Amino acid sequence: MNTGPLLQLDDIRMNFGAIEALRGISFSVGRGEVVALLGDNGAGKSTLVKIISGGLKPSSGAMTFDGREQTFASPAAAKAQGIETVYQDLSLCTNVDVVGNFFMGREIVKKYFGIPVMQEKAMEEVVAKAMANAGTRIPSLRTNVEYLSGGQRQAIELNRFAHWGGKLVLLDEPFAALGVEQTRRGLAMIKQIAAQGIGVIIITHIMAQAFQVADRIVVIRQGLVAGDVAAKKTSPDEVVRMITGESYGGAAQETRPNGP
Repeated sequence: MNTGPLLQLDDIRMNFGAIEALRGISFSVGRGEVVALLGDNGAGKSTLVKIISGGLKPSSGAMTFDGREQTFASPAAAKAQGIETVYQDLSLCTNVDVVGNFFMGREIVKKYFGIPVMQEKAMEEVVAKAMANAGTRIPSLRTNVEYLSGGQRQAIELNRFAHWGGKLVLLDEPFAALGVEQTRRGLAMIKQIAAQGIGVIIITHIMAQAFQVADRIVVIRQGLVAGDVAAKKTSPDEVVRMITGESYGGAAQETRPNGP
């Protein structure tokens, strides 16, 4: 078993013509670690997420994932290696029920006299167990996703990811459209996911969310890492100073290039 960081980024750069979106990003994410990726609009966060998830190829630099240097040709290639990106609008089929979404593309099928028959009961039992283990309550697993709350939909996606062997999840503003209670449950879900040894990167503009769930905070400013610090060793005020460029001193300079 690889004992190094789950994800290691070394001097990642991204140019769009003459524009330098990323100017040398280096940081790591450990197994079971939650990293909050913070920064102002245009800092480079979304570009970095696209590189990690296979949506963009960096201009230069190296990315090591699960012990191997990787360059993903597509999001599908990254997903096949255990990297999932969860956006605010999610990727569920709203006109399909919970079981169908959970098993989409992985349906349990048996052949009877050469005829494939989907094993609906077996699939429902698997989903029920996964949801119960995560503390997610959904009245009926046969309810179409369109009738579920945003928090329930998010729970389905995260549970599905964990069940199928996910290793790293990238959460891009996952709670922007959720209420207070749904956000609270979502943050609790992130901790449960991390407790299974899954690495988490969460992008959020809400500082309280970052400090509630993150083990470490990485701040990007103008395409560079302005700070990489344990959440318990900094403060919201100090992180704001890193984001705005007022200060790079003190704890903000404590980097951890080799992971936990």
